[in-house]
Amino acid sequence: MPTKQMNKKTFNHGIDLMAPSDAITHFLTGLGQTTIALTQELGRVTVFFFQGVMHLFSAPIQADKIIDQVYFIGMKSVFVICLTGAFTGMVLGLQGYYTLVKFGSEGMLGAAVALSLIREMGPVLTAIMVVARAGSAMAAEIGIMRISEQIDALETMDINPLRFLFSPRLGAALISFPFLTAIFDVVGIFGGYLTGSLLLGINSGIYFARVESSVSMPDINGGFIKAFCFAAIVVTICCYQGYTTHTRKEGFGAKGVSLSTTSAVVVSCVSILVADYVLTSFLL
Repeated sequence: MPTKQMNKKTFNHGIDLMAPSDAITHFLTGLGQTTIALTQELGRVTVFFFQGVMHLFSAPIQADKIIDQVYFIGMKSVFVICLTGAFTGMVLGLQGYYTLVKFGSEGMLGAAVALSLIREMGPVLTAIMVVARAGSAMAAEIGIMRISEQIDALETMDINPLRFLFSPRLGAALISFPFLTAIFDVVGIFGGYLTGSLLLGINSGIYFARVESSVSMPDINGGFIKAFCFAAIVVTICCYQGYTTHTRKEGFGAKGVSLSTTSAVVVSCVSILVADYVLTSFLL
């Protein structure tokens, strides 16, 4: 009996020693597989982007399709951008005033609002609003074309799908995003003026004088650089998600399109925030 009990303890002790090792092995295996899958996916997206850039500048230039997409991505987003910019500037003016007044520096409100919008909030919120309005639509449209075999039909007719579907949207986004960002910044600055000057009593001359003296060309150029980068990120991710709808294991058909659209919006927004941090660290 003691021998049996000792063997049982030894056996149990052996299992206890092996279990953590197996758990670590499984964890490292899963981590490695996830890392490899993410690296492969990043590589596919990068190849997808550069193929679109190559077709964008290859003759003949698809000017008519680019103009159509400029209208869809840019012109149809102006109202949303103006509305968001106005209320963002008003909130910045309100919060900034009650923060600066504690230090007797409420005259610096114009500089605080302008720099916050031009450096950070303008490009970021513009990109997120365009993702919500146009990016989701692009992912859904291309996804439906994929599951209905319209993209396969283009390939059958020897028409490059990336040149036909992705490149015009990429060119239109590179044109539209800087203009939308500029509109957001200007409307936001006037929104801060409405709150700070008309409602809270800050002298309007001081407000705009601080805006003029504090904003420099490097600030404006940095905002436009972010706008260009966000345009490439948003359109590439949204079009790629729609283009690869048929590869989703979670579902095909309508479910695949819905998952692709949701993934496009979420991944685009997260990528915008990550890219904003990286670009800010370089620009500053």
